Amino acid sequence: MAEAVTVEVQNGIAIVTIANPPVNALGHEVRKGLDAAADRIAGDADILAAVIRAEGATFPAGADIGEFPDVPAPFHGDVFDKIEALEKPVVAAMHGTALGGGLELALGCHYRVAAEGSKMGLPEVQLGLLPGARGTQRLPRLIGAEAALGMMLTGKPIDAAKALKAGLIDKIVPAGEQDKAAIEMATALMAQDAPLPRASQDSEWTAKDRSDPALFDRIRETHGRLFRGVIAPDAIVTCVKAAVELPFAQGIEVETSEFTRLLTSDQSRALIHVFFAMRDTAKVPGIGKETPLIDIKSVGIIGAGTMGGGIAMCFANAGIPVKLVEVKAEALERGLGVIRRNYENTAKKGRLTDDQVESLTGLITGTLDMDDLADVDLVIEAVFESMEVKEKVFSRLDAIAKPGAILASNTSFLDIDHIAALTRRPEMVLGLHFFSPANVMPLLEVVRGDKSSDSVIATGMKLGKTLRKTPVLARVCDGFIANRLMFPYLVASQNMLLRGTPMQEIDAAMKQYGFAMGPIALLDLIGLDVITFPGEVTMTGELVKAERRGQKLNGGFYDYDEKRRGTPAPAALEIVEKVRTANGIEAAPPLTADEVLTGLLYPVVNEGAKILEEGIALRAGDIDVTAILGYNWPSYQGGPMCWADIHGLPKIVEGLKAMGIEPAKLLAEKAASGGSFT
Repeated sequence: MAEAVTVEVQNGIAIVTIANPPVNALGHEVRKGLDAAADRIAGDADILAAVIRAEGATFPAGADIGEFPDVPAPFHGDVFDKIEALEKPVVAAMHGTALGGGLELALGCHYRVAAEGSKMGLPEVQLGLLPGARGTQRLPRLIGAEAALGMMLTGKPIDAAKALKAGLIDKIVPAGEQDKAAIEMATALMAQDAPLPRASQDSEWTAKDRSDPALFDRIRETHGRLFRGVIAPDAIVTCVKAAVELPFAQGIEVETSEFTRLLTSDQSRALIHVFFAMRDTAKVPGIGKETPLIDIKSVGIIGAGTMGGGIAMCFANAGIPVKLVEVKAEALERGLGVIRRNYENTAKKGRLTDDQVESLTGLITGTLDMDDLADVDLVIEAVFESMEVKEKVFSRLDAIAKPGAILASNTSFLDIDHIAALTRRPEMVLGLHFFSPANVMPLLEVVRGDKSSDSVIATGMKLGKTLRKTPVLARVCDGFIANRLMFPYLVASQNMLLRGTPMQEIDAAMKQYGFAMGPIALLDLIGLDVITFPGEVTMTGELVKAERRGQKLNGGFYDYDEKRRGTPAPAALEIVEKVRTANGIEAAPPLTADEVLTGLLYPVVNEGAKILEEGIALRAGDIDVTAILGYNWPSYQGGPMCWADIHGLPKIVEGLKAMGIEPAKLLAEKAASGGSFT
């Protein structure tokens, strides 16, 4: 195995090269190599300067998260301190993405050269952590607390041009010339006898920040939404405040203490789980890189409504031309008009140019003739959610589509195997379930039928990435993964409401947990005519009869003002009483917030266990990803299966039994054996 770090001395300059593909993560071997390189630079009189560079596509893009929480010595911060303490100039040659520990390594160098197009960032907050290798101490001293916190609290990288303006780097050079430029800089520095700049030293920024008593209150106000429900942002502010107010050595103590606290927190455990789960969704056992893909150069979409139009935009955004089919001219014109308005609204926000709007809309062609789909590589049906309608579409489509074309349904719950059986090519049929609005929501459920070929599934999964979505593979069942998983959540919320817990208290409990909205408000957003609940007389059914369909028509459970703020609707409260009486339900005292939480989430965990048990989902992590991306489950809770592990499986089993719900076999087994889902 090649060494992770090598040192080559050229004309008095130590060229320290990191080679740890694919992203040069700062794992144990890399840290040991850098530590040894620092010792050699310090002890070799023939070495007068050093350059730290990286092979491949990027400067180190972060720590090796797989080592957490038990990271072996030498520790990142200690190595970077040793590099900074050298009395010989060290220049970082940066390219690609210098993220997390990679940027902290560069901050430990005395000078930084970056290639055009490179990006720098400290994304640790997205893992429930903070930059724990002196990043919270060096960056504020280098670019000021406000700019440093802007990077750390959002976790978003900045480009080289912005980094140069902020004072984070010293020079930008054309891509590919960073090593040469760093060596030239190191050569020039060897002849100088000036003190080396160290980012650990107090600066003009430090003095300025100390004289601004409102600084941290202002930052909290500016980034207020980033603090909701999560603990890492507060810890980051605490550390940066220490960088402003305390000597470097004491600031390190604060950073180390806060980092350790976060690393052992449930939130970090959950977010690290989500990080790996997001990566794993694309991995399908039995389908490797050798599986041939079907080239998708053109797409047909049947249905120009909300879903069809949104899906068309997804493909146009990826540069793939689309033929959009409708039955009636007015429906087609309406759909194309909505697409154009969506792009024009994006342009008004400065995210697209007028030329880009024309280019994107030009990729979408409308037609009233399904025969025009005879030459496309993929057809996606996005018509009304009725099996009868879909049967007619696929029976006709099978005769029109060329041999080798993939036929897909955007159904959210109907049987893909039944649909495939209507064709003479069931191996070419799959489900591509986009979530609404399709051009915004990041999840794509790829539904594998019994006869779907490996190539078709591999193409579907790759297509998700092409469309900048996270693909998750599901098997056929009613609702697939996401909708099946969350249906018990919605049913339980209806039962709670009928049994006397006010809708606003149900929703408030789930907002407190971290959801953007509670289940009752969510139903209003989805549309009360979309989801059918069991029972002859239901609240959603009665509300729809009263022409209350949610936010899209006359309000639903809530009435809404012009800013879409909801208050419990008197009409809905009357219907609650009507349905309660019709079903012979007696109102009980309202549930507490904790009772609402467990009453809504335990059934979801139970359904997730069944989904896993039945092989509908490949992994518990896939279930968590669908909940997070499809239903906005708070990522810092890890998704339902990770949350269940943290919350305690035995507790959930006992809670389900108390509710009169039989625990899933897999859930009961894991609870009894001390196992876990994630």
